[in-house]
Amino acid sequence: MEVLPLVALVAGCAIVAGLARRTPVPAPLMLVAAGLIAAYVPGVPAYGLDPHIVLPLLLPPLLYTAAVDSSYLDLRANLRPVALLSVGYVLFATLAVGYAAYLVVPDLSLPVALVLGAVIAPPDAVAATAIARQLGLPNRITTILQGESLVNDATAITAYKVALAAAIGASAGWAGGIAEFLLASVGGVGVGLLLMVPIHVMRQRLREPLLQNTLSLLIPFVAYAAAERVHASGVLAVVVVALYLGHRAWQVDFATRLQEEAVWKMVAFILESVVFALIGLQLPVVLKGLGPYEGTAAAGYALAVFVIVVVARFAWVFPATFLPRLLSRRVREREPETNWKAPVIVGWAGMRGVVSLAIAFSVPVSVPHRNLILFLTFTTVIGTLVVQGLTLPPLIRLLRLPARDAQAETLAEAQAQSEASRAADDRLTELLASPSNALPPPLADRLRTVLERRRNAVWERLGEVNPVTGESADDVYRRLAGEMIAAEREVFVSLRDARRIDDEMLRVLLRRLDLEEAAAYREESA
Repeated sequence: MEVLPLVALVAGCAIVAGLARRTPVPAPLMLVAAGLIAAYVPGVPAYGLDPHIVLPLLLPPLLYTAAVDSSYLDLRANLRPVALLSVGYVLFATLAVGYAAYLVVPDLSLPVALVLGAVIAPPDAVAATAIARQLGLPNRITTILQGESLVNDATAITAYKVALAAAIGASAGWAGGIAEFLLASVGGVGVGLLLMVPIHVMRQRLREPLLQNTLSLLIPFVAYAAAERVHASGVLAVVVVALYLGHRAWQVDFATRLQEEAVWKMVAFILESVVFALIGLQLPVVLKGLGPYEGTAAAGYALAVFVIVVVARFAWVFPATFLPRLLSRRVREREPETNWKAPVIVGWAGMRGVVSLAIAFSVPVSVPHRNLILFLTFTTVIGTLVVQGLTLPPLIRLLRLPARDAQAETLAEAQAQSEASRAADDRLTELLASPSNALPPPLADRLRTVLERRRNAVWERLGEVNPVTGESADDVYRRLAGEMIAAEREVFVSLRDARRIDDEMLRVLLRRLDLEEAAAYREESA
């Protein structure tokens, strides 16, 4: 692809995603809609969805950034429901959707139908988890959706390979299929386990943040390629490494963490925007070559497959939620009580995404009905994103699930900060008692003032608000600090313009102010 169309794609996606943040419509849906419209705008180039680019180049960084931001402890606590969805459901959906498509679509052989089932089996929970965070869903539901999205792609890709081998007559039977599945899953986890500790040690040894972040950008590609090299699951290798590094991120120096967070936020924003736009841009491609399936027949098959996909998810989610609780006292004791509302949300959050399309485009041309597979995959992806994506927020509001308790979370944060501040104060007193750490009283007082400010900041968020502005004391403090810093910044710039300081000194002074401003303002949610 030429450079200009690629730049135009990224720029257009960024603009649409930015506009979506000003509307109640989730960004993935607006990007898909923009892609559908742009596909037929004169002058817009044809953007092909090459599986050799999407799977090894786009999927690893998206998985990595999602896994690093996930909680290993929360995932471990919810391992049973996550495994039932990411492995059990994907295999069930492959068989259920494949067999139903075999019955519905004339002349579609069962092996080819199972290829279709494997292609559209894995939900893409990017949009669902974004909506979950936005609407404040309980943490357990969000964790389960995140965990499912991290692992289900590996299950689907492996199931696809087995089904494809059967479709082209290269299958080694059930035993061969099971062996390939075990190799992919166990091998992927094994590669991740082998890589995670050496990579973490390397990150600790590198003292230069730029080098550490360069390594960080390479990690998902290295893990994916290493696993695929031995015919294991690159997806699982990336997830294992990312979960370990995210759990141990506190052991890396602060400069690297600050820079790494900014870098990966930008990467994830660009890649997520591009992949959803690419879904819409594929419409002209998938409509070509349908042959005897064009017209109302194709639309009927698309509607049937969409309904089957939705029904199959509910058919799995409800028994998987309640049967283990009925059959096992240990499950009842270890996991919190639930009702019918949670599985309804999880069942309706089964939106498909770019991975399904990428797998569909990788189906060999020699496979019968390949164009129909592409079409049905595309319509299922669009249907789930539009229908379920648009109705999920009102459904969540209608069911009135208990939202996250912001007051309780702030109280827990304040208590944790108070304990940490006491430990820091004790350590400071111990250090100042040594002659080698002697400080003038004003500097020692400054250290204690900063510590006291950190300790009180969270408690102030729980206090009374300003009757005039509605702000807490902490909000007023940050606003006034920002105004003071802005005044300093204007003076520094005017001194540079008057040639009393040079640009290099200006950058040093502005960086100091930036760090102070970052310390004064707590991070707002993206």
